[in-house]
Amino acid sequence: MQPDPRMSRRAALRAMGTLALLLGSRELAFGASIVAVRVWPAQDYTRVTIESDAALSAKHFMAENPSRLVIDVDGLELSPSLRELVGKVRSDDPYIAGVRVGQNLPRVVRLVIDLKQPTAPQVFTLSPVAAYQHRLVFDLYPTQEHDPLLALIRDKEAAEQQAAKAVRDALGEFIGKVDKPMSAASGVGLATAPPASVPVTAASTPNAVVTAQQHQTRFDRLVVVALDPGHGGEDPGAVGPSGLREKDVVLQVALQLRDEINAVPGMRAMLTRDADFFVPLHERVRKARRVQADLFVSIHADAFFTPEARGASVFALSERGASSSAARWMADKENAADLVGGVNIKAKDASVMRTLLDMSTTAQIKDSMKIGHEVLGQIGKVGRLHKGSVEQAGFAVLKAPDIPSILVETAFISNPEEETKLRDAKYQSQLVDALTTGIKRYFAKNPPLARQRTL
Repeated sequence: MQPDPRMSRRAALRAMGTLALLLGSRELAFGASIVAVRVWPAQDYTRVTIESDAALSAKHFMAENPSRLVIDVDGLELSPSLRELVGKVRSDDPYIAGVRVGQNLPRVVRLVIDLKQPTAPQVFTLSPVAAYQHRLVFDLYPTQEHDPLLALIRDKEAAEQQAAKAVRDALGEFIGKVDKPMSAASGVGLATAPPASVPVTAASTPNAVVTAQQHQTRFDRLVVVALDPGHGGEDPGAVGPSGLREKDVVLQVALQLRDEINAVPGMRAMLTRDADFFVPLHERVRKARRVQADLFVSIHADAFFTPEARGASVFALSERGASSSAARWMADKENAADLVGGVNIKAKDASVMRTLLDMSTTAQIKDSMKIGHEVLGQIGKVGRLHKGSVEQAGFAVLKAPDIPSILVETAFISNPEEETKLRDAKYQSQLVDALTTGIKRYFAKNPPLARQRTL
């Protein structure tokens, strides 16, 4: 009996279909290619990111002696791109001592991260967004979070001790010159008189000078300003025509502003980030509240969809919606930073902080408008303003319920001329001076109330 040719064709088609499905599933399971690997070290936490063209799945566990994090990534073959991770670990990384990469099983790559201190890791995935494809993220947090308020107090005390020592050293040198005996040839055993050009007063005695210095630098109420350089790490922020990144320039401005504020007697600045790493929006607010900040200043250099937009702006929170369509657009853009930077939505405190961000008060907004007016007036003296009044919109980062908060757009980085200004050290210095003056004027008119915990 001859076989039916139609049955043979059906069997062949079925076999080809099965083969196609197998090959397709094999491609889905094992076809991921590494696009990039990145390491973002910081005192707060270190982030390791593996970016790929397809979603990855990973399992992890902690091992001891020595302490290490072990991650098994499914669907990967060991590649030169993945091996690059080993060389991206810096010697000064607070958490990672080194990384080892190997083919643990067929189609399973094992990463071993050797740790420098007890660590609470978070491992999660991020879907494609903006310029990024699929990301597998490992966030390494310390098991014991440091106290930022205590750090501010110790920094203040160290500065006071250093200033007092400088005064004592200078005074001791002066007294040594005054008391230096005359040469033996003169036959006079008396000390030389002080030069006529250097008057000797009661304050020139050691005790008097130290007392005066202590009086000048002893404060019952330290004013704390939280400075928030926008974006960072995985989130570059806006990028100018020549490649200047928002996250870099606002950090430069914030670091200079911190130094100027710390030089003001009775004031101290805390940065939500002092290096190139990502901080979620709710965490920026939490950091400010942990140090009981009297003011929150978020610093940005945003872009618009046309290069003609220019000028600095100051924003406060709004209870009734944005003051303009541009302000609403800006707030929506900034509020999307968590999507680009990458937030672990399974983090336990995320929902709690989202609730907290809805607790802003009318009094907070009123005070925010006051500081906004002071800062805007000073910025207008060093450059062009986008709008001559403080604008309002629903910026998530401004929603601390008990801290006056403003967001400063230093310039439009998308404007070629303003991008050039943002690169310029002189303009940065003028901008920092303007911000410092505005902040000092606000506190001179609105002295902060007493804290529950005195600094």
